[in-house]
Amino acid sequence: MTALDLSSPVAVVGTGTMGQGIAQVALVAGHPVRLYDAAPGRAREAADAILTRLDRLVEKGRLDGAERDAARSRLLPAEDLAELADCALVAEAVLERLDVKQQLFRELEELVDDDCLLATNTSSLSVTAIGGALRNAGRFVGLHFFNPAPLMPLVEVVSGFATDVTSATRAYETARSWGKTPVACADTPGFIVNRIARPFYAEALAVYEAQAADPATIDAILRESGGFRMGAFELTDLIGQDVNESVTHSVWESFFRDVRFTPSLAQRRLVESGRLGRKSGQGWYDYAEGAERAEPHTAEKAQPPAYVVAEGDLGPASELLALIREAGITVREDEEDHGTRLVLPGGGQLALTDGQTAVELRDVVYFDLALDYRKATRIALSASQDISSKTLEEAVGLFQALGKDVSVIGDVPGMVVARTVARIVDLAHDAVAKGVATEEDIDTAMRLGVNYPLGPFEWSRKLGRSWAYDLLDDLHLRDPSGRYAPSLALYRHAYASEKREGTS
Repeated sequence: MTALDLSSPVAVVGTGTMGQGIAQVALVAGHPVRLYDAAPGRAREAADAILTRLDRLVEKGRLDGAERDAARSRLLPAEDLAELADCALVAEAVLERLDVKQQLFRELEELVDDDCLLATNTSSLSVTAIGGALRNAGRFVGLHFFNPAPLMPLVEVVSGFATDVTSATRAYETARSWGKTPVACADTPGFIVNRIARPFYAEALAVYEAQAADPATIDAILRESGGFRMGAFELTDLIGQDVNESVTHSVWESFFRDVRFTPSLAQRRLVESGRLGRKSGQGWYDYAEGAERAEPHTAEKAQPPAYVVAEGDLGPASELLALIREAGITVREDEEDHGTRLVLPGGGQLALTDGQTAVELRDVVYFDLALDYRKATRIALSASQDISSKTLEEAVGLFQALGKDVSVIGDVPGMVVARTVARIVDLAHDAVAKGVATEEDIDTAMRLGVNYPLGPFEWSRKLGRSWAYDLLDDLHLRDPSGRYAPSLALYRHAYASEKREGTS
């Protein structure tokens, strides 16, 4: 099944930001486009807004003037739903209410031809449930664009329980012909991105709720060590705290209140207080004009150690050994020890976070995971309250000697980046095992949909097959609520690796 022919009219119902964006994408791709909104005059206003944006694209040299003029002639506001009868695709972007969407598609089904593709842009409702109102749910599919639709490349093509393969394929190929990067997805709560991204927000909030670090520090660690484009607190402020919490709550409810998706009480209180982020002028941060910018906690300058003793290769942090040598600090290797830590001159130890708490061990400072230890500009350290001042000073001084800012946070297992990445990897493996999407599509979705530096399976290959399982297993022992219990899919992945290594 190929993409829709460019001569085929495409309709968009609902003319808010997302509806206008989808219409613009189809229009620029070359389709005749019909715009409809139940509110009188809204379709005409939306058409004018789209044409104004096309004018700006011409001014910026991103669109040819002749292409703009041709697009103008293909855009038609519709005053009545019946004017969409000859369309080959009708996509809706109306209110996120199941009854509203079902009623709309019942009406459309009576108007359009039997081979017209019907699509919903829902981000939180079940595609299967919406399509269940139709006599022929086989032609119904989810086309989940990301905001702003003209700029964001990703489109999740969601097959409901009754969606025909031919309909899903036609939708997929049409999205690709529009210049988008489609990924195929089964109808699961949150689809790919909103399902697998939950730990990015949840773990930052959990660290905050444990009083281990403030929002500015957590955000800085996620950006400067984890390589994420934005931290969780600044991103939810941008999205809107009410919107982000609503998606989290929807996924949690849809998974029958699975503890892995439990919403945050701290975020609930923020929403209840009306602090919704940028749009209200106050969220986790203050956006009032002249407001003082919140800065991350950064440790004072400390003296670096003259040497370290490397016991093992530090696993995913092995690159640090070369960086330490380049900084002029002697690395003595203990060839008889097969651990994964550094021993400092004062006798204290420095280790990559592994899901344990520092209070369980004597004189140990943990450091957090980094996407790339050479490029990272900040490293987080975690220590118990009874850590010796010398050990902590040597640990801070060591990373400062490598050119890093250092943030010392509370004694939370898994710290910030490591626990976040481990949970994302786990949910991704679980999604593949349950037929939600392929590994390749999940990696693509997370990189393009939320700008992650690596997809979950890219992270998994980089860190080692059993890394995420081992860290989550340790976290689960310390928090047996089930939040950190590794999935069966991740267990199989890690165990298969150990079995092969044991017989090789």
